[in-house]
Amino acid sequence: MKYILAVFRVVIWYSLLFVVAMIGIVAAGDVLSPGAQMAVAFIAPAVGVWRLERRRKFKRASRTNKVHTAAPTTPPMPEKHGLKGGANEYAPPESSAPRGAASKTNTDPTERPSSNRRSESSQGYAAIARHSREIAAKRDRGQQRAPASASRRQDWVPKGETVEVGGRHLDGMIYVGTPPALSTYGYSEKSRPYIDPALPVARAGTDKAGHDMPYWPGYSGIPPRCRATYLDWLASGRSDTSYDPGYMFLYFYGLERRFFMDEPSQDERQDLVEEARRLAGLYPGNRSVQRYLSEFIEIGQAGVIEAHKIEPIFENQTWELPFSLKLALGVRIREDEPLDADWVLSWLMCDPESRLRTPASRCFEEFRELFRLKFMALHPEGLKIRKPRATLKATYRAASSEFTGTVTAELGGKPVPDVSGLRQPIQQAQKIAEEAMEDLDKYSRFLGRNPDGRGTMEAHALLPLELWSLFPAAEMDALKAWAAEIVAAGGLVTAGDVVKRLEGVRPEKIGKRHLTGAADALARLGFGLAPDPRFALRSPKAEEPVVLFHLGAPVEKLEDVSAGYRSALMQLALASFVAHADGHIAEAERVALAEQARSAEGLSEQEKHRLQANVDWFLAVPPDITLLRRKLKDSAEEDLAALRASIVAAAPADGVIQSEEVAGIEKLYKALGMDPGLAYSDLHAGVVPDGPRTVRPPRSGAPGEAIPDEPVTEARTLDSARIAAIRSDTERVSSVLGEIFAEDEESETVGGLATDHPFDGLDEKHAELVRTLVSQAHWSEETFEAVCDTHGVMPAGALEAVNEWSFETYDEPLLDEYDGYDVSPDVSAAINEKLGGGARNVQTETA
Repeated sequence: MKYILAVFRVVIWYSLLFVVAMIGIVAAGDVLSPGAQMAVAFIAPAVGVWRLERRRKFKRASRTNKVHTAAPTTPPMPEKHGLKGGANEYAPPESSAPRGAASKTNTDPTERPSSNRRSESSQGYAAIARHSREIAAKRDRGQQRAPASASRRQDWVPKGETVEVGGRHLDGMIYVGTPPALSTYGYSEKSRPYIDPALPVARAGTDKAGHDMPYWPGYSGIPPRCRATYLDWLASGRSDTSYDPGYMFLYFYGLERRFFMDEPSQDERQDLVEEARRLAGLYPGNRSVQRYLSEFIEIGQAGVIEAHKIEPIFENQTWELPFSLKLALGVRIREDEPLDADWVLSWLMCDPESRLRTPASRCFEEFRELFRLKFMALHPEGLKIRKPRATLKATYRAASSEFTGTVTAELGGKPVPDVSGLRQPIQQAQKIAEEAMEDLDKYSRFLGRNPDGRGTMEAHALLPLELWSLFPAAEMDALKAWAAEIVAAGGLVTAGDVVKRLEGVRPEKIGKRHLTGAADALARLGFGLAPDPRFALRSPKAEEPVVLFHLGAPVEKLEDVSAGYRSALMQLALASFVAHADGHIAEAERVALAEQARSAEGLSEQEKHRLQANVDWFLAVPPDITLLRRKLKDSAEEDLAALRASIVAAAPADGVIQSEEVAGIEKLYKALGMDPGLAYSDLHAGVVPDGPRTVRPPRSGAPGEAIPDEPVTEARTLDSARIAAIRSDTERVSSVLGEIFAEDEESETVGGLATDHPFDGLDEKHAELVRTLVSQAHWSEETFEAVCDTHGVMPAGALEAVNEWSFETYDEPLLDEYDGYDVSPDVSAAINEKLGGGARNVQTETA
């Protein structure tokens, strides 16, 4: 009867397909030749019937497997671990074979056992029993147990045991035997991690690069030479990273299947998680490896460690909060336990939407401690979180794509809340982190320029004061004593000696960054350095002196000064130029400058100390008139007008211009290559009333001598409104003076000629790339690659070329690789300044 029904079914299917084929032939018309029409009419229906019968056979075999095998189950997670799972939660695809299903021993090793006969054959179980008695007898006689034969292994090989496959001895933690059949997406497949000893294996593994490995490799589906390569990797210790990661994944498929599909003990679960952790450590830069293995480790770890024993983590490679972190936080919130600083920081750093700048990664230990101190100041009892309504669940999708499962976290039979949707705690933590990162900016930038500088005196001095006791440095006491000796001896010391004392070596060329770091380091000890390169018209050379002095107290941010201080400092600088104009400084001029510094109004005591120290430096180091004249030679008329107005504005503010001051301004004009006769017209244009003009020194002579006419100056005078605006705008005057007077060390070429081009040393494509990069503070890898493609350069080569140029020009790289690319704010600001666009409203970080 069965055969009659089969014949009837075939005839019906063939007839239907024949009718369909004839309809197609008629619709095609004369397009098909007579031979093609015959083939379509008779052969195509036959092929269709064959495929339908074949598919029906696979479906029938799948249903048979379901009847004759037990459904695999996942052992429930112990409730004390905060997880609950079951067979309905870790359900494999249809036709997945259970553990131990393939245990029959064949007499012919080349014959593969049929899954339909596994549960029906009692002869196989008898053979296994006889084999077990033989092994026991050998053990009783004291004979050493040999590695198990691969043909007799049909399942998981435990840790500590050995099996031989393809002439290679393999340690445990692998599946060996006939792979169970899987039915996924309408196709029949075999379980990927099973090592089938019946399949051919090449003599040597010659595909370490994995050229013939598919995206989802399975032992039964890869060619013999890949099987040999995989077995070689297993036999060699499973740690050789010169092999393609696909071989590691094939091994990992077995670990995750064992953990979720079988019923391993708690100790074995821990071994599986630790093995996955070891594998992840072999490929730290492979995102695919980190993603899949991290997901397994997170859920697996939550199943073997109690929630209260989970430690905070501060790195996350996935796009969501790690499951173990959500479990630990959820358990604490449910029990109304306040979160301490480490848990809040862990939450922030693992949150995929949070954004932390370079100091958080470059100096993590210091950042962590500073975050803790600031957090404790705000939340001494910890941060209490309101319990969310959402409950914690997790879905695990096997890397092998063989199964998917859902885990519901419970504690004491009650669900654990899910913190994923909470944003307020993250926002509070972000504010604290921003403060900590800002305080560590200088320290981080120093480490960026000096990767081996951690632990040095200068590095320690740049730490926030709160961290000094947590990160002690014995050399700081010696540095403080040295600075005190210099101050006691008058305060003058060469700039090169200061940098050498802090950095250990004397650089060939001292730039602004060297002196800025030195000034910040000494300020943390309560000492100041003049001139501060942030406000100086020029930086001292290595052989020139600087002034050390007492600040009165440690200062963390020297850049925070009042507008009055900036104005007073600028006027003292210009007054010192007048005093130096004739090459000699009279004692009266020294006294006048010192009195001008002391009488400055609206300044703090610290700013007055700094102002007086700068006066000492102005008097000790004459301005480089030759340099100034060379720079003024090609200056624009607008810059010259601003300079002249500033010199006039530097006159004493008593409302009277004395003849000595007029003579000094004339000398300065002459020294700077300008017409001395402009001094009078500039004074009149500045609406500054002058006193009686001395024609010549008094002497006896004939009475009635006529006073000569006032000389007429043919040169153009300055617009009084413009001078008044410049005099009232300290920022504008400082900017112009900085452009004219400051010796721009960073723009000098090899030949010593100054240049204003910001991209010297780069070709046109890379120069345009830099111009684009400095327009924002951070670039993701995708956008960086897109920008490089737009400018016609390769990303890797462009990164190297741009950073090498930046090192040579600005002593630090432009791009810092961290979750994409951070743009150095110092370099970006310098480039934008040269481009004439200022900061261009770019939000840059200062790390």
